[in-house]
Amino acid sequence: MKIRVVSSREEIFTLNPNERIVHLAFRPSNKDIFGLVETCPKLEVIQLPKSYMATVSKSIEMFLEMQRMQLIEGDVWGHRKDINEYYTIPSSVIERITEMKIEGKSLEEIEAKISRERKLNPGMVAYILTKENPA
Repeated sequence: MKIRVVSSREEIFTLNPNERIVHLAFRPSNKDIFGLVETCPKLEVIQLPKSYMATVSKSIEMFLEMQRMQLIEGDVWGHRKDINEYYTIPSSVIERITEMKIEGKSLEEIEAKISRERKLNPGMVAYILTKENPA
């Protein structure tokens, strides 16, 4: 699973329209969010660092909800944009989630354990849980 890291507002309009998960590494304005949704119609998740989440307006939250897009708080730990524009969630994380599902762990247990082990935000783990098929 890949997350497209966007580090400037100018980059929004150069994105592939098929992007599904985007991490914004800058404080987006309402105009930036609208531009992102327009550029990437298949977008499912927008991830923002914790410090930027507080500045997102209620109207944008409602707009994204109406578009069936999730706004998730989180970070891409240790990612270097100059090396790769995508942050990849290792397949081992997805395999671990699948194992825990098979073991019968609750969704809350899986979210807590994976986020602690892999430094992934619980919201992103919840998204992976809903997107990945159980084995």
